[in-house]
Amino acid sequence: MTVAYPRKFQNVLSARDVLKRVVCDREIHLITLNRYRYSEQHSCKDLTELIEQLNGQPRELLRDLSHHISDEARHAMWLTDLLVELGADIGKPPGSSYINEFERLLDSEQQDPVENLDDFVISSLAAINVTEKRGCEYFSAHIYALKQGAQTAENIKIRETIEKILPEEVGHVRWGNRWLGELARKSPEHQQKVDQAKRKYTAIEQAAFESGMDITLGAELRRVANLVEVANTMPLWQRPQYLMERLPQTLLAPELQFTRIQAAQKAWQRDPQTFIEKFVPMFLNGIQGRESNRKKTMV
Repeated sequence: MTVAYPRKFQNVLSARDVLKRVVCDREIHLITLNRYRYSEQHSCKDLTELIEQLNGQPRELLRDLSHHISDEARHAMWLTDLLVELGADIGKPPGSSYINEFERLLDSEQQDPVENLDDFVISSLAAINVTEKRGCEYFSAHIYALKQGAQTAENIKIRETIEKILPEEVGHVRWGNRWLGELARKSPEHQQKVDQAKRKYTAIEQAAFESGMDITLGAELRRVANLVEVANTMPLWQRPQYLMERLPQTLLAPELQFTRIQAAQKAWQRDPQTFIEKFVPMFLNGIQGRESNRKKTMV
């Protein structure tokens, strides 16, 4: 059976690379924690909607989903308590939304639990599974970065909170893997559908993940390339409609433009010199160019 893992950001920055930088800037660190909180909170809503769509079947899956909701609600509570204690914002996080982009890229209009329950369950579980894997990757990297960084009282509190969450997130990945494995063993056709769903939702998750981090010049075209990559995981007859429905917003990307303005304003207000020396070159060159220059300098 296909095994899918999250990829690095633009095949350059790993989760550890990202979190190493995040924990050194308190403002960005708190925004990142609030993004975790928002994601955990939002997943309760999504999982509840999924249970309602399944309408009582299969019973064992609904039981697991109910436990999953309980875990996610507890994680959101822990993170909310932590952020309130640290005096941080607990509103909707600023910037491009990973959740919104993931939902925009989903092909939910092609899934119907009434017409084909197995296909709907496979798609739903594959989508949940790949986002849980990303969460595990980032929580693990976050803990590592905090252990390597300054052992302040605040950082210790943050690490202890994430250390409580990570084992349960790993459990979510395991039960998702178990369910997908059981479905794949039902028949060769089910095996093929599970493998195809894993490829598709891995591509969707990667596209959503990168859209939430990439505001540099040319991001719109990279989003289009990711959109095409997602479409290529689908049957030929589904690709034209999927692309045409999502291409205009991908190219125009109004949320991306707003995020760029916010980021530029924030960078200028914090340090005009750094804005000129670092933010503008990063925006023009992109992450890959910046990393390439760094490596050349090191050599």
